[in-house]
Order: sequence, then C-alpha cells, then structure tokens
Amino acid sequence: MKKIILGLLIIGLTSQVFSQVVHLPEIEITAINYKYLSAVDSDDIDLDVKMLQKRAATFDFKNSDMYTDEDQEFDVKFYIPDGTMLVAYDKSGEIIRTIERFKNVRLPVMVRNSISKKYPEWGLKKDVYRVTYTKDQCKKIYKVILEKEDKVLRVKIDEKGKFIGKKSSTVSL
Repeated sequence: MKKIILGLLIIGLTSQVFSQVVHLPEIEITAINYKYLSAVDSDDIDLDVKMLQKRAATFDFKNSDMYTDEDQEFDVKFYIPDGTMLVAYDKSGEIIRTIERFKNVRLPVMVRNSISKKYPEWGLKKDVYRVTYTKDQCKKIYKVILEKEDKVLRVKIDEKGKFIGKKSSTVSL
C-alpha cells in the first residue's frame, strides 16, 4: 500500500515538470516616445487601451507605404473594436499629439469609487474614455452614462475621480 501511495505521489509531482513555457514577443519601446507613454500610462487602465497606446509608441512609420521624406508631420490612425487613435508623428518619429476615444472600457478604481460614492443607487450604462495628448499636456476624461430606474444621468470625470463641470444632465425615459 505504501508503494502505491508513494508511486502516485511521485507521478503527481513529476507531471508538473512538463508544464508549458510560453515565450511572449518582446516589445521594444523607443526612447523617443517615453514622454507619451509616461503621460498616458496608468496601472489601472484597460488592457486594450494600454496595448494600443504601446503599439502607437513603437510604430515605425518610416517603413510604411505612405511615408515620404518631404512630410514634416505624419498622421496614423489606429483601431481596435471599441476605440480609435489618431496619432501625429514628427520626422524623427516622436509623437506630437494624439486624439484617442474608447467606448465601454473598464473604469479605474478611483473613478468607480467616486461614482459609487456620489451616485450610490445608480448603475453604469455606458462610458467613453477620451485622451488628448500634446507635448505640453495630457487630458484624460471619462464620459459616463448612469441609469436608475427610468432616469439617465450623464457625468464627466477625470482619471483621479474628480467630477468635471458644475451640473450633470438627468433625462427621464
């Protein structure tokens, strides 16, 4: 009996030795766009948004079919199913500005907490995450539609959970 239990224990432990190893492709972020990534990056941001922003930061537009040396500025549009980004690059590949819009993203914890604290009985219906980046500033705004029974409430809130604007519009259905 001891041999059977010992044999099963050894088989159970050795099966874990043959686990699968997954090698992920390395993403090389050029040092030229580190300012953009540090301005838009957050630990609590939707994964799809983060991946598209990293793709824009690492995009090599000089190998694009549409690139010409005469262009002082080069615009590229990036898409995912729930969002778009329009990115302007200068000749050296640095991001000059972006306009980003994503629908129905996972809200950051600070935003969710602010909404639930101010509107405890309301449920989330839709949201839009907008990012406007320039070399001087980066604005991140969430436009959220809340609903409660037959009422709809529209609010704007920044990434830190601070409500923007003096009033919210409530519409009855």
